Amino acid sequence: MPNAKKLIVLTVVVLAVVSFFVFDLGRFLSLEALRAGQQELEAFVAENWLLSFSGFFVIYVAVTALSIPGAAVMTLAAGAVFGLLTGTVLVSFASTIGATLAFLLARFLLRDYVEEKFASSADKVNSGVTREGGYYLFSLRLVPLFPFFVINLVMGLTRLRAATFYWVSQLGMLPGTLVYVNAGTQLARIENTSDILSPALIGSFVLLGLFPLLAKKTLEMLKNVRGSESPAE
Repeated sequence: MPNAKKLIVLTVVVLAVVSFFVFDLGRFLSLEALRAGQQELEAFVAENWLLSFSGFFVIYVAVTALSIPGAAVMTLAAGAVFGLLTGTVLVSFASTIGATLAFLLARFLLRDYVEEKFASSADKVNSGVTREGGYYLFSLRLVPLFPFFVINLVMGLTRLRAATFYWVSQLGMLPGTLVYVNAGTQLARIENTSDILSPALIGSFVLLGLFPLLAKKTLEMLKNVRGSESPAE
């Protein structure tokens, strides 16, 4: 029965992803399509705000849960049609829920296989995740150099708790979400997605992403120093 459930879930996921590419639905999730239809989209949202908000939320969750390309463009679209505050709230929750679903799908479909085939390596990784999982994930989320979907899938193969994955992801992705949504509010000035992050901004995110790990290591070092000095006192 467990294998049958996995087969059903895998079949649904594969069919959804294949359909996306077969019907070329990606053409609707391109920067060119967004800019071309921006005025019509804004007009529709103005007349059907609740429907637009709900539909956008559901589609964003589906795109991220299935690891389909297009989340970055949808984030820009959220800024363009919903504004900075509403767009940020919308994308923050939709992206985190979608990421968590992708995380759970990877765990449900693949983790047992990976742990069985690579038991030794999996044990080492899980030991590290147990000690540093939250901090490590936080740093990965803050640094926009790592593919969003890869983090979701790889973390799903570990023993990291789903609740921890959710809140750390939401907090860690918030700065990047804010940057992209804000860029969406200035959509007319953007020629391609690479224009959003300058080298200086990437450097800032890298430092920000490393900070939690460095802070934790510093606290551990101070604790060890104090512990070694106590007997002498």
